[in-house]
Amino acid sequence: MRIALGCDHAGFPLKQRVASLIQAAGHQVIDCGTDSNCSVDYPDYARKVGETIIADQADRGILVCGSGVGVSVAANKIPGIRAAICHDTYSAHQGVEHDSMNVLCIGARIVGEEVATELVKAFMSAEFSSDERHVRRLNKVLDIERDALAGRF
Repeated sequence: MRIALGCDHAGFPLKQRVASLIQAAGHQVIDCGTDSNCSVDYPDYARKVGETIIADQADRGILVCGSGVGVSVAANKIPGIRAAICHDTYSAHQGVEHDSMNVLCIGARIVGEEVATELVKAFMSAEFSSDERHVRRLNKVLDIERDALAGRF
């Protein structure tokens, strides 16, 4: 799997650990920055990760900021991105299995390295369910996105 990885300055220290974990699991890391703990704006990196997925250069993405909220909000503005902040392993795998989440958002100031490790493992190992109810619900989410893009509300 190709995983786009991005963070702001608050997420930078955890990003290194996440990148190592992705590689150790046999997946490819596509580094979308940042490359230091110097202050940067999280929407820039959420955009880079989202655009990488939309361009089919990555299969999924992981974003890390201080709380996880900012990158989640920004990434969800990109059509085709379904990002969620997860601070527990159930949400990290269930979000993929039931909701076709394609971007995991983590708050580096909220969870420690060990919890982040478990979140990333749960996210990477999960696959979307083809159960009729999950497909039906995903299609309704996609309908909302299409209506918004068409200016219907």
